[in-house]
Amino acid sequence: MKPTRIAAAVLVALVAIVATACGSSNQSVPSDAVAVVNGTPVTKAQLDGLIARAKATYKSQKRAFPKAGTAEYQSLQTQAVAFLVQRAEYDNRAADLKLTVTDKEITDRINQVKQQSFGGSQAKLEKQLKAQGYTTESLRADIRAQLLSEKIYNAVTKDVKVTDSEVAKYYVQNKSQYSQAESRDVRHILVKTKAEANKIYDQLKAGADFATLAKKYSQDPGSKDNGGKLTIIRGQTVAPFDSTAFLLSTNQISRPIKTQYGYHVIQPISAIKPPKVTPLKEAKPAIQATLLDKAKTDAITKWTADTKSFFAKKIKYATGFAPPAAATDSTSTG
Repeated sequence: MKPTRIAAAVLVALVAIVATACGSSNQSVPSDAVAVVNGTPVTKAQLDGLIARAKATYKSQKRAFPKAGTAEYQSLQTQAVAFLVQRAEYDNRAADLKLTVTDKEITDRINQVKQQSFGGSQAKLEKQLKAQGYTTESLRADIRAQLLSEKIYNAVTKDVKVTDSEVAKYYVQNKSQYSQAESRDVRHILVKTKAEANKIYDQLKAGADFATLAKKYSQDPGSKDNGGKLTIIRGQTVAPFDSTAFLLSTNQISRPIKTQYGYHVIQPISAIKPPKVTPLKEAKPAIQATLLDKAKTDAITKWTADTKSFFAKKIKYATGFAPPAAATDSTSTG
């Protein structure tokens, strides 16, 4: 992940995570922490670092950062705490899954970013990170969290499978996606007025080259440079164009046809190709990929919901750092 994407991910988390975490705040939290998640502290230093990176992002976007004490700042802080609490939850669950991230893996990912985004230049990487409010420690922490999330995703979804019957069912339910109506190769010249179209029609009937006139006069940017050529599928172009294109004989030139776009001179250059249906055998790989992606998304979504539920009563907050739901349910103690 590029450093810019890392910062963006942090900012998105800050402005998008809804602080719906539940938890108790009637037990003590260490003085240097804002929360404790199942025994794991979320430190003030972590929160300060996240806020600092958010400030750097605001600055790069030429936006004024909310002042401390304002409702906007409080909302940002609450969401930042929720982000860090979620990270701590993932750390706890990762331990249950026996997942770890080594220092070498973190270094390798940073080197990959450096090579891909900065041509291997350490100086350029450090300049970018400084502009985004990163320290070496906070960068490694974010990279570690990213790698851990990837490992959790892989562990949670590794046994997800899609059966042949599921593929077949999807194919039947979405048969229209694998069917194509009649088609035909044509070429046309589009102009604004009937007078222009008549003039072009007369030139074509006199033997002028269709492609040359299309490149010179046609107002259709999608086919002009290709000599007016395009492949159309019955029912997918405007009605006057569609009916004319499929009624003409191959190589027959139409008189000017008016549509909402102007006047067309049309010439079919192939016979009408019959409707076709992509057989299940050919469609199967794409369907499998689609269903597998959905199944994995469903699996990780359920895992995330289960994780939030599991930790609902295992989170303690310091005074002033509990999300609204928790703060109204209990009394915080620092």
